[in-house]
Amino acid sequence: MSRLKDHLNSRYFEAANQMTSKKARRRIVAYVESYDDIYFWRTVLGRFEDDKRYFEVMLPSHQKLERGKKSVLMSFIEGRIGEDMIACVDADYDYLLQGVTPQSKKVVESPYVFHTYAYAIENLQCYAPSLHDVCVAVTLNDHRLFDFEDYLTQYSEAIFPLFIWSVWAYRTGRHNQFSLSDMARVIDPGGFNVFDPQPSLDHLRQKVCRKVRQLQTEFPGNKESYLKLKAEIKELGVTPQTTYLYVQGHSLFDNVIVPILNKVCNRLRLERQDEITRTARHHTQRRNEMSCYEHSLQDIRQMLKKNSGYMQSEQFRRVQSDVEQYLTIGHKSPET
Repeated sequence: MSRLKDHLNSRYFEAANQMTSKKARRRIVAYVESYDDIYFWRTVLGRFEDDKRYFEVMLPSHQKLERGKKSVLMSFIEGRIGEDMIACVDADYDYLLQGVTPQSKKVVESPYVFHTYAYAIENLQCYAPSLHDVCVAVTLNDHRLFDFEDYLTQYSEAIFPLFIWSVWAYRTGRHNQFSLSDMARVIDPGGFNVFDPQPSLDHLRQKVCRKVRQLQTEFPGNKESYLKLKAEIKELGVTPQTTYLYVQGHSLFDNVIVPILNKVCNRLRLERQDEITRTARHHTQRRNEMSCYEHSLQDIRQMLKKNSGYMQSEQFRRVQSDVEQYLTIGHKSPET
């Protein structure tokens, strides 16, 4: 049996807002892809709440529990999204495709669909300038053992030529010949030494060069379109130094950042434990201090997921600028 809540749309909330007291705050529903996305979009939207409006961030579940970008954008197709009901999604490649596909067109053109600019929330959680703070939160050791910003700058510069090929493959419908999974395998840096990451970066550059040469052989005469796309991608805000923010998010999170954090945090823990052992006056003090320290340690993946250092990033500022524009313009005519 069809229920009223299965047919809620922006007009419903607009009408509900109009029926409330003039002093009541306007409620704007924000649909997101998954539970993990709720906190991120709360950090985006929270600063725009005042005595006139507030946002409620939720999954677009109706008759059954649904998740994912398609579920969120289905609300767009059904005409549910509007002035009082917005969609908040990962950009994925849709931002870089710039309307080439129907889904990309919805993401980049609708005033009621907001996206991360970076590939996904995971990329922003891995924002390089914030990773030292994650290590401190995990280990309670503020020693700057590893230069995350320099490493991810070099990593990004190494993969940038192949990244252009990846976007080209999806823009031209050739992603079956060079998929995101193919890209992820090539740009996985593998193991490396915390104190000497250069050999790992050199190996990564070699893998990228081999794959680029292979693609150049498979698609000859593509130089002009490649260079044109490269220039366009840069105009969209992607730089060779920040490519890591635009590759597949869970691959970056799981295959690049978490392994680095594991190694760095293990070293920082050992440093702190050695310090406790060295400075303790007797066995009981050492045992108590060690127990206190170990109980204070945090899980790396959980701390990374809670990392909000991305709020200082250009991508985050662009998202907030879009929300501000949507609120400033105010009520728009219904979309066709």
